[in-house]
Amino acid sequence: MLRSAVRIAKPASAVLRQRAPVASRAATRHFSRSAVASSDVRPASLDVFTEEEQMLRESVRRFAEDVVGPKVREMDEKEMMDPEIIKALFEQGLMGIEISADHGGSESSFTSAIIAIEELARVDPSVSVMCDVHNTLVNTVIRTHGTQEQKDKWLPLLAQSSLGSFCLSEPASGSDAFALQTRAKKDGDHWILNGTKMWITNSYEADIFLIFANVDPSKGYKGITCFLATKDMGIKIAKKEQKLGIRASSTCSLAFDDLRIPAENIIGGEGKGYKIAIEILNEGRIGIAAQMLGLAQGAFDKAVPYTFQRSQFGKPVGTFQGMAFQQAQAAVELEAARLLTYNAARRKEEGRDFVREAAIAKYYASQVAQKVSGAAIEWAGGVGFTRETGIEKYWRDSKIGAIYEGTSNIQLQTIAKFIQKQYS
Repeated sequence: MLRSAVRIAKPASAVLRQRAPVASRAATRHFSRSAVASSDVRPASLDVFTEEEQMLRESVRRFAEDVVGPKVREMDEKEMMDPEIIKALFEQGLMGIEISADHGGSESSFTSAIIAIEELARVDPSVSVMCDVHNTLVNTVIRTHGTQEQKDKWLPLLAQSSLGSFCLSEPASGSDAFALQTRAKKDGDHWILNGTKMWITNSYEADIFLIFANVDPSKGYKGITCFLATKDMGIKIAKKEQKLGIRASSTCSLAFDDLRIPAENIIGGEGKGYKIAIEILNEGRIGIAAQMLGLAQGAFDKAVPYTFQRSQFGKPVGTFQGMAFQQAQAAVELEAARLLTYNAARRKEEGRDFVREAAIAKYYASQVAQKVSGAAIEWAGGVGFTRETGIEKYWRDSKIGAIYEGTSNIQLQTIAKFIQKQYS
C-alpha cells in the first residue's frame, strides 16, 4: 500500500533540479538595495525536501509505526529478525532505494535512503541498520563497481527478494580493516577462499555476500579483492553473537573452508577491493549517522509526552525548569545532528567531497544518540527503566553507534587529518 509513494521518488539529479526553483525568483538585497539577477539561485536550507522525499518520509514512518512497531519488543527479546519484516521491506520498495527501475528498484536518491534509515530507526534501530547495510553498502558496491552483466544478474534480486551482507571485518582486522587474513587462490575459472569474518551484519538472514579477501598477500592491501558469493555456495555461520543492543539485527562470525566462487563474481577487478572498501565505508557512515539520529528522535518522542502526563507537586514534571531545560538542550542537539547528517547526504548526492562531513555527522550523531536516549530513561523515571515502554532499548541500541563502521576515535582521526592538511 505504501510502495507507490516510495516508487515515485526521483533520482538525485531530478531532486536537485526540483530544489532550485524554490529560491530562483528575484529578490532584493536590502543592505545595498541592489536587485539580484533573476538567474541567481539562492541556496535552500538544509531541511528543505522535495515533495517526493516528504512523501517517502511519511510512508516509511507509517510503515515503521504500523508494521514494525508491534513486533519490536518480541524481536528484541528473541534476538531474531522476523522474516515477515524482511519480506515487507522488499514489498515496500525499501531494499532497492537507489537501484534503477529497470532492475526492479525505486530509482530514488541517496538522501531518500537516508530518510528511510532515519524513519525506521525512530521505531527500531535493528530494522534500520539491516536496511542501511543492504542499501548503502551492498547495493551501492554492485551499482557502482559491478559490470553490466553483474548488475543485470544481482540487482533485481537485491531489490526484490535477497538480503545482502557486507563481509570485511575479521578477528585481527577491525579499525585496521586492511590487515585482513582471508585468502583467495585461483583455481581455473574459480577462486578458492579460506578464512573467517567477524561482526558481520545481516549474515544470518542474508542470501548474497560481498566478501573481501587477499589474492596476493605480497602486495599488501593492494591484493584485496571483493568477491560476491551466495549462501548456498557453502558459507558457514560459525557463531551468532548475543549483543547488548540491536539484538534483532544479526551479527555473526562466518567461516570459509575452500569456498568456491566463480571468477566472474569478482566485483571491480582484482586488487581493487581496498578502494571499494574505503569509498563505501565513507558513504555508509552517513547511513549510521541517520540511524543514530532516528534512534535519538524516537527516544525523545517516547519520553517527552510522558513528562507532561505525569504530575508531581501539582504540575507536570516536564514543566519544571530542570527537566524543561534538559529537553530543550536535547532538541538543540537533535537539530544539529540532523543538519550535519543531511548536509553530508546532500554533498554526497551532489558529487562533492563528503568524507569529512560524513565523519563529523557519524561522530556527533552517535554521541547525541547515547546522550538523548540515556536522558529519556531518566525523564520517564522508573517507567523508563522498564522494558515495557521500550525507552531503555533505545539506550542499549545507541552504544553501537560509537563502534561500527568506524569507531568514534577513527572519526576523530579522520577529522583531525583534514585540520592538519588545512593548517599545517
